[in-house]
Amino acid sequence: MSAPFAEHFPALRLDFSYLDNAAGAQVPARCIDAISGYLSTGSCNVNQPYGASVRTTELKARARAATAEFLGCQPDEVMLGTSATALSFQLARAFSRLFQPGDEVVISELEHESNASPWRDLEAQGVGVRLWRAHWPEGRLELADLRALLTPRTRLVALTAASNAVGTVPDVAGAAALARAVGAWTLVDAVHASPHLLPDVGAWGADFALMSPYKVFGPHLGCLYVRRDLLARLPADKLWFVPDDSAQKFEPGTAPHELLAGWLGSLDYVREVLGGGVPGRAGLERAFRRIVALEQPLLESTLERLLAHPRVRLYGIAEPQGRVATFCFNVPGRTPRAVAEHLARHGVGVAAGHYYSTMTAQALGLMPEGAVRVSLLHYNSARDVERLMDALAHLP
Repeated sequence: MSAPFAEHFPALRLDFSYLDNAAGAQVPARCIDAISGYLSTGSCNVNQPYGASVRTTELKARARAATAEFLGCQPDEVMLGTSATALSFQLARAFSRLFQPGDEVVISELEHESNASPWRDLEAQGVGVRLWRAHWPEGRLELADLRALLTPRTRLVALTAASNAVGTVPDVAGAAALARAVGAWTLVDAVHASPHLLPDVGAWGADFALMSPYKVFGPHLGCLYVRRDLLARLPADKLWFVPDDSAQKFEPGTAPHELLAGWLGSLDYVREVLGGGVPGRAGLERAFRRIVALEQPLLESTLERLLAHPRVRLYGIAEPQGRVATFCFNVPGRTPRAVAEHLARHGVGVAAGHYYSTMTAQALGLMPEGAVRVSLLHYNSARDVERLMDALAHLP
């Protein structure tokens, strides 16, 4: 029996359960075809008068506009790069030229290191980094704890929209409002949240946001949102003729145009297949309502069965509310790697380790081996969950 979305995702036609989606989603045929189609009709650079270059120029503009639509912002607020991590370090270099000794940055304990290490680098120039600790073992972030950390010297609050380790969904808008009240900026890491919950940088009140299309059924790219009125104020390592208020200031070199084409193909799948063909942001909103409806029963079933499993120790929120379908657990007496290898032999792909969420692993006392992570998306099925639980039942 094939997976429900196998007609759209070639990888799902294999007899294997992909439950390591937090490390990167599978891609639909529309993405693959778009990449092949671009490369087959003339790969070139932008802004020249011949046909292939005109098409590439239009492609890049469409990719920027479509990403802006996905994030809920304007096209000139979107930068397209190689990865969210690379864009984070570019942004950190800009902050290093703006922040002064004695300024402060707040990062949450749930962060992926791409939303922590770049800001910790600012400590070398005297910027203080304060940690917004979570409440464990649930991994909840309380706004009262953030409020106590904020001072008139706070310049930035860096916060995930969903933990890539334990699945927690914090109150991003509430945190941004607190940051704004003391004159600080808010940077939202939307990488892990984006395949589950449609980003909305305006509703969040975000000044900056990061997202990775390869987590949203697309190719390996990164995206950075910068609020329009901040862009010109940010120093950048750029070519001299690139205007200070241009999104290109954080896009050095030639873009991977074939991947931009693939990302447009992925968004076409989201809007057409999941959103019923409704155009624009409305189609994305409709698609993500369906994504939530598809994921919710998988989330509830997996959570209930992992909590009830006699050999599993689950970390994170023990109820369906306030989380996405990402589960972090260990089996006492077995290393995470041994559990993952056993599951792989039974046709189930999961992650083992700290998945770059090292502060979470440290808070739970799981370093250096980490834990097992199961992460589901809308294209997973009850059969995948059954295969996971059956494999755990046969764990030696």
